[in-house]
Amino acid sequence: MGVQQVSLSAVASRVWEIYRDQAAVLLGTAVILFAVQFLVYLLIGSAAGIFIALLFWVLSTIYQGMVVELVQDVEDGKRDHSVGQLLRSVEPVVLPLMGVGVLFAIGVGIGFVLLIIPGLYLMTIWCVVAPVTVLEHPGVFKAFGRSRELVRGYGWAVFGVILGIFFAVVLVSIVAGLIASGLGSFGRSLVQWAVDTALAPVAALAATVLYLRLRQAHSEAAAPAAQAATPSPLA
Repeated sequence: MGVQQVSLSAVASRVWEIYRDQAAVLLGTAVILFAVQFLVYLLIGSAAGIFIALLFWVLSTIYQGMVVELVQDVEDGKRDHSVGQLLRSVEPVVLPLMGVGVLFAIGVGIGFVLLIIPGLYLMTIWCVVAPVTVLEHPGVFKAFGRSRELVRGYGWAVFGVILGIFFAVVLVSIVAGLIASGLGSFGRSLVQWAVDTALAPVAALAATVLYLRLRQAHSEAAAPAAQAATPSPLA
């Protein structure tokens, strides 16, 4: 299978299947988590902007980890864990996942400042660092090396998936903005909230599907070599 299983069409198809089948969990959890943020904003106001931004970051990290665990859980064709179990499974990796997020943002941000291409390169080789952190627990710094190891040999296919998902998200955001443009302030805020909720799982879904397919592709590529290296009992 190789490159075919990490192509944009293959990954996008699987992302949509999981999104559709697990929409109640993905959207329901996003609504609850981000409603907490909105409630805090109403209670303490915009004066605590830093606190609200920090809260959003923590909640987003927890949600991202939950989506990774969900994708792993449904790979056998059914979901075996409850939402509570999925959230609890993220607890041990919340801090490493936050650390990975900070380093990813800094590295890619600096890369984009340096004529864009380095940023695109880092974004590609580090694209599965979050699922690596959640599912393999290698530690913050080793997670980046592991992500690069998985992407090696499939860089252009992975880059194509990243671009495709990015443009799809941008297109949805533009369409929603056009729809909301004729509404009042409250209507625009409501549409934006709905769009943010709907798009919240997409990046984590795509990254985790990519991670699982890259891991499978490397495993399949290594199998013939391992078989060839095994001495025959008749030799």
